[in-house]
Amino acid sequence: MKLINDISTRYELADLLHIRLRPLAYVLYISKPNSYYRTFYIPKKNGDLREIQAPCGKLKYIQQRLMAELNNYQDYLSKTQGIKTNIAHAFIKKKSIISNASIHKNKRIVINVDLKDFFHTIHFGRIKGFFEKNHFYQLPSDIATMIAQITCYNGHLPQGAPSSPVITNLICQVLDYNILRIAKKHRLDYTRYADDLTFSTNKGDFMDNYQSFMTELSKEIERNGFIINENKTRLVRRESKQTVTGLTVNKKINVDRSFYKLTRAMADCLYKTGSFDIDGEPGTINMLEGRFSFIDQIVHYNNINDGKKHDYRSLCAREREYQKFLFYKYFYANERPLIITEGKTDVLHLKAALRKLYLQYPDLIQKKQDGSFEYKISFFRRTKRMKYFFNISPDGADTMKSIYQFYTGRNNVPNYFQTLSARNMENAVIFLFDNETCSERPLKKFMDWAKLQTAQRTELKSKLYAQLIDDSKLYLATTPLLAEKKETEIEDLYPESVQNIKLSGKEFCRASVFDSERYYGKDIFSKYVYNHYDSIDFSGFVPLLDAIRNAIQS
Repeated sequence: MKLINDISTRYELADLLHIRLRPLAYVLYISKPNSYYRTFYIPKKNGDLREIQAPCGKLKYIQQRLMAELNNYQDYLSKTQGIKTNIAHAFIKKKSIISNASIHKNKRIVINVDLKDFFHTIHFGRIKGFFEKNHFYQLPSDIATMIAQITCYNGHLPQGAPSSPVITNLICQVLDYNILRIAKKHRLDYTRYADDLTFSTNKGDFMDNYQSFMTELSKEIERNGFIINENKTRLVRRESKQTVTGLTVNKKINVDRSFYKLTRAMADCLYKTGSFDIDGEPGTINMLEGRFSFIDQIVHYNNINDGKKHDYRSLCAREREYQKFLFYKYFYANERPLIITEGKTDVLHLKAALRKLYLQYPDLIQKKQDGSFEYKISFFRRTKRMKYFFNISPDGADTMKSIYQFYTGRNNVPNYFQTLSARNMENAVIFLFDNETCSERPLKKFMDWAKLQTAQRTELKSKLYAQLIDDSKLYLATTPLLAEKKETEIEDLYPESVQNIKLSGKEFCRASVFDSERYYGKDIFSKYVYNHYDSIDFSGFVPLLDAIRNAIQS
């Protein structure tokens, strides 16, 4: 397999980028790269607007492929040549603004330096020259020219293209090493996040040499074709708020308090009114989740480093706000009705049944013109985040108990349902169990634990669903009983001919532990029926699907 430094012809470059030469040449020489960009603006912290040029169509695909190959080659150099650095932190795997800021926490002095017009300074000639002359590339002139054509907009590197970040880190390698040499001379730590250069020290007499350091730094930056933005150069002592790429670093890494308070205020407005604004424009729930997730990344980083045990019962105040938001988004204001099943295989059975019976349940599933299906209900995904914030296990019926607690305040957890009750639930949330009420199985245990009233138990038996909490859209549902059975699992809803299907000479076994030489388990069975739904009889699922639909509509 060729790496990018092995490329010697245009055909080889096209092949590396997974595109034929003719379409590549059409983009570069006929339609021209500039025609594939759209320009828009996003607000900066100071109120100004940042211009973003984002590629689209084939050019975006080509840039993404180029980015992947450049990263592959950098990984190769790291493994074979030992070439790696802790200087650059932007757009690099396993690095972020957190890793960048961590180098500078709890320091006597922090210095922030910004490079002016960073992306615009990296022009066509610099990119072409790098790939021609750099020792690790030394590409032919026509190949270097094509790479510059792929990555440039109006003659310079665009801020918004997928290939721009990796190009900036390549171009700045020499700059980084030379600045590091100067930083070490003055006993400073140095990192770079795109155009943000940060230096820090605990050296008591550093200020005696500050001007000397800045003079050397400025000369080196200018020698590499960049200019310092004097308006954004700051030296901050530990007595004042020190920030690195938007994070405070005085004692530990943290999100600015004003950012957190504003995020919390946005969430409170959402809970009460159903809407909120960001920078004077209507915000979306996903935008708000992005802010909470960013805050939580910093909290998670600090949790890892404090040596204490953390779980859903020991959340800090910021984590509890995120927990409340997650409950609101997924279990209170869910965009579509949510089905929460005992196990992961149940979801495949339901999806397969809906695909086969889509004409009977147009309010649950729709078949599109291209033959694909769109579910009008959602199925709960058990993620690490949900495990941490709600004590939800990867599999099993205890998930329902863990979630139900936050509707009721049981076991000393917050009663978010009551907190958010200023507005009604958006859509139904349905706990779906196998119909097992005679033995000490999950459904019976849940009903006893949740203290279901006689009326609720009767309703569940007759309708296969029952409301769990008054004035809510939280429901309990279960599979129908078959005439000859006192209890049923979801697999019982298939005809015996389906349950007896042999796969690779093996029979279906429901037990959690079985002889894999003779049997296959629930996971393989569910995948089989999902992949062969069109030839399987799902008539036994009709009462269950009716119950789900009726619960949603009630």
